[in-house]
Amino acid sequence: MIANVKSETYAQLEKVMEAFKQREINRVFYVACGGSSALMYPSKYFLDREAKTITAEVYSSNEFIHRNPATLGEKSLVILCSHKGKTPETTEAAKFAKSKGALTVSLMFVETAPLADESDFTINYSWVPAGGTEPNPEIYNYAIFYRLAMGLLYIKEGNKKYEKLLTSLENLHTVFEKAEKQYLQKAKEYAQANKDEKIIYTMASGANYGMAYSFAICILMEMQWIHSHAIHAGEFFHGPFEILDKDVPFILLKGLDETRPLEERAEKFLKQYGEKLLILDAKDFDLTGIDEEVKGYIAPLVLNLVLRLHAVALSEARNHPLETRRYMFKVPY
Repeated sequence: MIANVKSETYAQLEKVMEAFKQREINRVFYVACGGSSALMYPSKYFLDREAKTITAEVYSSNEFIHRNPATLGEKSLVILCSHKGKTPETTEAAKFAKSKGALTVSLMFVETAPLADESDFTINYSWVPAGGTEPNPEIYNYAIFYRLAMGLLYIKEGNKKYEKLLTSLENLHTVFEKAEKQYLQKAKEYAQANKDEKIIYTMASGANYGMAYSFAICILMEMQWIHSHAIHAGEFFHGPFEILDKDVPFILLKGLDETRPLEERAEKFLKQYGEKLLILDAKDFDLTGIDEEVKGYIAPLVLNLVLRLHAVALSEARNHPLETRRYMFKVPY
């Protein structure tokens, strides 16, 4: 990772903010694959809730190209992400977006990569391997997504939550430390009790849904080879609840945003007919230092950390390292 990462990342962000001031933007496209895409959902939720003149969409990189949205053009901002900047579909998506005249901003962990070559701006975020303690969560990829979304609305619409976000993000490391102490042992106990499960469903709504989706497809399916599916709490009662019984494990995330009633309704039903439940409630977190007006937006980031603790614990209990793959990076696809 580049030296003095925080100052360099902040400098990169400042250049992007200046670019925002120079052009009209009426639509934001979030484009990525897998976990990089999932972490974009909270920022889309923020724009859906807060923006008055700007709309937002999330696309899987390859579909973004093939669907070719008619609204993609010179007034579009396309935010892309690929951890090592080498995801071919995302690199092609950046190239495609630029061909349409859109402003392209790409997030990567590394300094140089094919994705950077096809983007107007690149921002390098901080990252540590799963299981490590993130020293700079305020410049992790999900935090950068928020800085871009809220910064855009601050510049274009005068949204004051941007200033509250910046202060809150600087306190995120302390919040993470407290959450880790609170849930580390609980995660190990959960892992021991569920290490032999063949399927685990995850569920959430609103700003938290992306975290449930990421845990299902990236952790349980990709990294642990456990069957899973991310269920939106609002869709639970429109088909998926028929799969529930006392032997089916569910993980439910309860956030602090406006969709919490959907998660609470799902929780009531889960407790009535299920037994193998893990309920992670953001109300149980110590969010001291997080501004009241942005707690609903910050909660998914803390939920993601707690899920990561469970991922590491599961991998250890199952003797199945998170890095183990059958196909990814090993065979042509």
